[in-house]
Amino acid sequence: MKIYLDTAATTPVDERVLEAMLPYFSDQFGNASSIHQFGQIARAAIDKARETIGGFLGCKSSEIIFTSGGSESDNLALKGVVESNKWKASGKPHVVTSAFEHHAVLDVVKELEADGKIEATYVRPNREGLVEVADVEAAIKPSTVLVSIMYVNNEIGTVQPIREIGKMIERVNRDHDNRIYFHTDAVQAAEYFNMDVNWLHVDLLTMTAHKIYGPKGIGLLYVRSGTPLKHQIVGGGQEYKKRAGTENVAGIVGFAKAVELINLKESAKISKLRDRLIDGLLNNIPDSFLNGSRKHRSPANANISFMNAEGESILLNLDMEGVAASTGSACTSGSLEPSHVLISMGLKPEECHGSVRFTLGRSTTQAEIDKVLAVMPKIIKKLRAMSPIK
Repeated sequence: MKIYLDTAATTPVDERVLEAMLPYFSDQFGNASSIHQFGQIARAAIDKARETIGGFLGCKSSEIIFTSGGSESDNLALKGVVESNKWKASGKPHVVTSAFEHHAVLDVVKELEADGKIEATYVRPNREGLVEVADVEAAIKPSTVLVSIMYVNNEIGTVQPIREIGKMIERVNRDHDNRIYFHTDAVQAAEYFNMDVNWLHVDLLTMTAHKIYGPKGIGLLYVRSGTPLKHQIVGGGQEYKKRAGTENVAGIVGFAKAVELINLKESAKISKLRDRLIDGLLNNIPDSFLNGSRKHRSPANANISFMNAEGESILLNLDMEGVAASTGSACTSGSLEPSHVLISMGLKPEECHGSVRFTLGRSTTQAEIDKVLAVMPKIIKKLRAMSPIK
């Protein structure tokens, strides 16, 4: 039995998504910028997809910019706002983000800061892995132009109060010299939470297809009309002159189909299996604990630390049992450094090194969860017996 519990890293392409994409690889292969019939068929497919996704996000289709994925969208959001000409006359702009963002946000902010383009404040989450609205508000300065807080943390699955932060920023903007824009990386949220941009009160939102059973290599950035944004890729007039490059027609079509197939009602089933996994591990393995809030949590995520057992070794042993999991973000899985997410919450390095992220999906079954519950105590017992730390 092969068990895949790493859906936060990526998901398989749904067969219905693949079916929708296939014609655009060989039959309807036109360049959407061409004026002949081949091109116009491709353009019509993109327009339809943009309308579908716009309906899902509750925005105008013209507010959607297709990109190569979540990382590019995050880069475009942060650099695009900061590097727009709007701030040149008002001194160095200030950016507020959290200390446990995905590296696609965190590293961009740090790079802009190191280059002297911005000042930055990194708000730390509380021990439950939640960013406090009051802490974000306290970080705002007269020079603040952008706030970027992720919707669902990719490692520990905690759900941030994006709507409340957005409403706070709108209130602050009434008396703020510079308009503060609000961005959220919602890559891990789309499958399970309300993504209506007006309900969330956001100006920019990042989303990607491969986390929702769509293809890799396609994402989007929602940009509210009137938000200043300097393009980061030049060379053509595609995507309203905000992102040059021939459109990935098949990917865009697949993205829209994946959005159509999202069913929020599946959350209850997945939550039940997640709780079975969490309770089974914590009740049967001593010196283990859940990372992040139990209440404010993605239905799919169970991030657990096992003391005196090393995370990479746990993963290797799970893999030999046919179980795929992670120690955190797939983007940093090769790093030996303790998780910046867990460190930002106040955990000690030794508490971080034994963390494992299990993320469930649509196809996860109770039998699979029970298999993990059967093998994990044996794995942890074996690794602890080998550990020099007792």
